[in-house]
Amino acid sequence: MRLIYFIYGITCYLIFFLTFLYAIGFVGNFVVPKSMDTGPEVPIGIALVINMLLLGVFAVQHSVMARRDFKKFWTKIIPTEIERNTYVLLSSLALALIFWQWRPMGGVIWDVSGTALGSVLIGISLIGWTFVLISTFLLNHFELLGLSQAYSNLTGKTFESSKFRTPGFYKFVRHPIYFGFTVAFWATPVMSTAHLVFAIGTLGYTLVGIYLEEKDLIFVYGEEYKKYKSKVSMLIPLPNRR
Repeated sequence: MRLIYFIYGITCYLIFFLTFLYAIGFVGNFVVPKSMDTGPEVPIGIALVINMLLLGVFAVQHSVMARRDFKKFWTKIIPTEIERNTYVLLSSLALALIFWQWRPMGGVIWDVSGTALGSVLIGISLIGWTFVLISTFLLNHFELLGLSQAYSNLTGKTFESSKFRTPGFYKFVRHPIYFGFTVAFWATPVMSTAHLVFAIGTLGYTLVGIYLEEKDLIFVYGEEYKKYKSKVSMLIPLPNRR
């Protein structure tokens, strides 16, 4: 069973990584077969409802399943050893659902494609994606995505979560992963109506997600996290407050 769980963990990780790579093309409207502004067109009202429902499914899944109380319930249904892997898998599938069913909405807020500014915005967006990936490694990339847990279970060792640390970017912003995503989503040479809906929807989710996540972090780390919160900016990298 341990080997099966390990293979399951690797599979979930690979699905996540493929989804992450696809997301870059989806948001940037390049390389992938189905992107933000391609696909079947429907009346804008219907498209808006569909797109908001898709974002809502991801937001609920991604936030609710990460909460302590849900984990207590969830691990009565699935083995604790694969809880994180399953969370990663379902998050990836929720994103894949967005990629598959997202509807273009027509209309352009701005279009600077083919210009120097457009190239700069593409570069900034790619920096945002890179910021996300680096931020996961600054903490523990493989623990965040469940591989460390799967390996510990395979070797029969008790898994111990990483202690509270603030390496690299985390010294200047409490949530560099969310910051990276925000930059990646807003820095675009073509801001279509659909892209604007996506950017606003994900920013709204980000703010709610941070609020819920920090409640859990304060519960786990107590005064240590409260002191960190009082000194370090939430979403925009800034010099530490004294």
